[in-house]
Amino acid sequence: MSDHPPAPAPAVGLVPDPARLSDSLPGGGVGYVIDAETEIEAGPGTERVAQWLRATVGAATGYPLLPHKDNWNRILLRIIPSLAEELGGPEAYRFTADGCAVAIDGASEAGVFWGAQTFRQLLGPDAFRRAPVVRKEEWDVPAVTIHDAPRFAWRGLMLDVSRHFMPKDDVLRHLDLMAAHKLNVLHFHLTDDQGWRIEIKRYPRLTEVGAWRARTKYGHRASPLWDEKPHGGHYTQDDIREIVAYAAERHITVVPEIDIPGHSQAAIAAYPELGNTDVIDTTSLTVWDTWGISKNVLAPTDNTLRFYEGVLEEVLDLFPSTFVHIGGDECAKDQWKASPAVQARIKELGLADEDELQSWFVRHFDRWLTGRGRRLIGWDEILQGGLAPGAAVSSWRGYRGGIDAATAGHDVVMCPEQHVYLDYRQAAGDDEPMPIAYVRTLEDVYRFEPVPPSLAPEAAAHVLGTQANVWTEVMQDRSRVDYQVFPRLAAFAEVAWSRLPAPAERDFADFERRMTVHYARLDALGVDYRPPGGPLPWQRRPAPEGMTGSLGRPIEGAPPIV
Repeated sequence: MSDHPPAPAPAVGLVPDPARLSDSLPGGGVGYVIDAETEIEAGPGTERVAQWLRATVGAATGYPLLPHKDNWNRILLRIIPSLAEELGGPEAYRFTADGCAVAIDGASEAGVFWGAQTFRQLLGPDAFRRAPVVRKEEWDVPAVTIHDAPRFAWRGLMLDVSRHFMPKDDVLRHLDLMAAHKLNVLHFHLTDDQGWRIEIKRYPRLTEVGAWRARTKYGHRASPLWDEKPHGGHYTQDDIREIVAYAAERHITVVPEIDIPGHSQAAIAAYPELGNTDVIDTTSLTVWDTWGISKNVLAPTDNTLRFYEGVLEEVLDLFPSTFVHIGGDECAKDQWKASPAVQARIKELGLADEDELQSWFVRHFDRWLTGRGRRLIGWDEILQGGLAPGAAVSSWRGYRGGIDAATAGHDVVMCPEQHVYLDYRQAAGDDEPMPIAYVRTLEDVYRFEPVPPSLAPEAAAHVLGTQANVWTEVMQDRSRVDYQVFPRLAAFAEVAWSRLPAPAERDFADFERRMTVHYARLDALGVDYRPPGGPLPWQRRPAPEGMTGSLGRPIEGAPPIV
């Protein structure tokens, strides 16, 4: 793409914006020059960062960036633990280019890595290419000193690969894009009504049956159109190990989501005994081919508990993340209310109603995960019927669930749909592809504030961070995901990393100026982002022949603050 003006000097285009940036030499200018003789002096614990620099900056420049021997011309990588207290946390870093060397110091290996990401940005957009565009004898590094640290420990992206499967290589690419924006949590939505995406060896039908649907609804669930081509796919356990390892090298934690007790039709289609067999012929169910909330939910039997314990045993072997997400959202209670077996179970357990039954589900797996040194996190519906002790909450229906959970002493990740659901449309124009819900512009995302001002300081301390969510019902391929995610993810990344003023006081004009550089980086990375001037001709999606209006679900007006 080329829908941006010429880039200004790299030093003014950093995204996210660092905490402090100053000239390291009088008058600024060039602070260091790297060339074919430049080496990397990797201090203890920074070897992986050095390897990443060779694979990225080395590839883009064509320089070998060999391990340092006795050459003065070097990039110096060091872990200095005291920077954590000095600058604000274990991911803090200090970058200096002052004529003597390029020095990247971090409070930890992660801090050094984030400093290396800043270094790559300072080299200019061509540093984001996979091979040299022009063979340069040297690359200039601006004379700057940067002191930086993130505001939040949890800076996340939720990627839904259940509704539309994303091949493994595309997931790895998203991890690179996350790292380039200093995001550090991939919430990996692996199971839902429309597909089961992770191999579970003791239950092979989960992928043999549950990973494929015969057709797919095109557009919003009210659309009359269908894509009649079968859709599906899954990740083998070795694929998952590769994704997790690739993420770890980029200091990204992968948090798996296995949905219970709702959003489970794909699992029930594969193993009908998991469903409410006394109210529906579960053997007739298939993987769901449309969108919305399926009424087919798990039966609260001991068999179901053992089944999902077996699933989670394999999941824990694959994901070292402290947190495991169990969904818990949008669990329709219709079948439970109609089922004599479920009503008997509610009575047997001494529960008041179906909400408490859902809470019983969640509490069971909270205890099960806690006993294995892990922590349960779920969508804010897990508050219904009583919040499980020790559970954390992803607050998606607005701020309220997060406020209630944090006030009660539970950790929270703020991801309110009204602000950071990136499937929401980016403009009101008729040429926007598949318009969903409220308009959420680049500026809207930039002015999102994760911590509600109403939270008392002790409650606000329970806000682990924030997350943007990418639901893929209307994103059938990589290009569509790119369009919805970028450039808004850059704005979100700055919200998650930088200590910004109150929303109304944020300098969006400055962010736009820095984005003129950043668009060129996204171009170099091959990202099909939405240009500032609107969708390009091949990104537009007019109504199909014979249809009037949109196949999306646009909602007019500003979203409510709830």
